[in-house]
Amino acid sequence: MTSMTFGQKKFIPTAPEKGSFPLDHGGQCRKLMLFYMRCLRENGDDNSACRQESKAYLQCRMDNELMTREDFAKLGYSDATPKTSTDNS
Repeated sequence: MTSMTFGQKKFIPTAPEKGSFPLDHGGQCRKLMLFYMRCLRENGDDNSACRQESKAYLQCRMDNELMTREDFAKLGYSDATPKTSTDNS
């Protein structure tokens, strides 16, 4: 006997907004991923404490063509500007 459910909408999966991206099979960014994971563990999974590590990991993925190059402001890093030493005092 089969059960039938009437009135339910059929589930239609949708692709992620940014699309899929290749896995890092070559391990090019593994070290940075591990730094990020360790930071999360040390900070009770508070990803806001690990923004620099996550940004470095994403930069590695972009540099190695494992994801589409994207402006960091569009990835939520608008407040994480690179620190420069322009202090000439």
